[in-house]
Amino acid sequence: MQVKVVKFGGSSLADAEHFRQVASIIKADPARRYVVPSAPGKRFKEDIKVTDMLYECYEKIRKHESIDELYEKIKERYNGIIAELGLDFDISGELEYVKNAMMHRSGRDFAASRGEYLNGLILSKFLGYSFIDAENVIFFRENGSFDEEKTNRVLAEELLQHHQAVIPGFYGVMPNGTIKTFSRGGSDITGSIVARAAQADLYENWTDVSGFMMADPRVIENPCAIDTITYRELRELSYMGATVLHEDAIFPVRYAGIPINIRNTNDPSADGTMIVAETGNYDTEKVITGIAGKKGFSVITIEKDMMNSEIGFGRKVLEVLEENDISFEHLPSGIDNMSIVVSTACLDGRRDKILAAIHRMVRPDHIGIEDGMALVAVVGRAMVKAKGTAARVFDAISNAGVNIRMIDQGSSEISIIVGIEENDFDKALGAIYGEFVK
Repeated sequence: MQVKVVKFGGSSLADAEHFRQVASIIKADPARRYVVPSAPGKRFKEDIKVTDMLYECYEKIRKHESIDELYEKIKERYNGIIAELGLDFDISGELEYVKNAMMHRSGRDFAASRGEYLNGLILSKFLGYSFIDAENVIFFRENGSFDEEKTNRVLAEELLQHHQAVIPGFYGVMPNGTIKTFSRGGSDITGSIVARAAQADLYENWTDVSGFMMADPRVIENPCAIDTITYRELRELSYMGATVLHEDAIFPVRYAGIPINIRNTNDPSADGTMIVAETGNYDTEKVITGIAGKKGFSVITIEKDMMNSEIGFGRKVLEVLEENDISFEHLPSGIDNMSIVVSTACLDGRRDKILAAIHRMVRPDHIGIEDGMALVAVVGRAMVKAKGTAARVFDAISNAGVNIRMIDQGSSEISIIVGIEENDFDKALGAIYGEFVK
């Protein structure tokens, strides 16, 4: 029998109506045995996510302010879901415990994680599934890094004890017993971890969109959907700003060779997007798989005659960044110049120090920092087989009146990255999309 792990986002579990919808989806396929829920999301545009309210509770406690009124709203959200579902389930004891624990400074991560924990309890009751608390099966090391081996071993053993179970997303436990969360979007990671431990045939990630779009719908009107995408393409697009799936959620299932299916809770009949390890199929007309980008980058430019013949030049420059805890995004270089693309936010308060250190290390003829750059990534497994793809990208941008400040193309030719002025971001995305999607 097939095993599927299903993860539902906050928008899919925002209220009782969505709970019923989710239950209907799960019950429609007996293979959907392990469920990973997020905390309740927004019910309408002006609504507040439960996780955001829990973060606010933490901040109020830290400032010695009352959380009574705010926490009452959280209680109303959960009790309202239970009442509308007609469940014989009293969650008041859990709600009081969570409030008291927060009041006694249990920590920011504990507060944030309770949204998933409480939603998991309700969903397991509604489905009639076992409840497995993530703090008993998902582990972090002393330094805060995820302990993959221990988690996979313990979680796999626990899942064998339950034919069907709900495991809340977003959090695990530190060696000292305190709760630790993944970064925001961490329920995607939990789902991937559970899929690997369960040796699932498929990891279904249910959200409020019908899979991956070729471009950001906030920039491109009604972009085409992506039917199939590889892990490598997804990694490139997620890193560059595509937000359907948390980028770190790829690795556990990629390691195990488990495909991911992005599905829409509000349109369960739609096939969504399949994310696979490898595929020889691609759209010969579109060529590219997707476009994504981010703003907020700066370029450190270093110029020095005969730089290419100076042994250790690049290492010395990168050591300066390492000493200042700065990672670089891209490193386009020539024989007498070197450009380092970094996040602008990383330079705050350290610009002069970094420039002085680089100058001291390599004695450049010129060094400077330029701000206001955006990066746009054009990604596609078919690009390597389609002649003139790069020329089409550059021509489209040029014809839109946009100046290209940087070009970076890896040897694998799965992506072409261009740096442009932030003000030209939307224009560049529109031009590239229009060139490849007729």
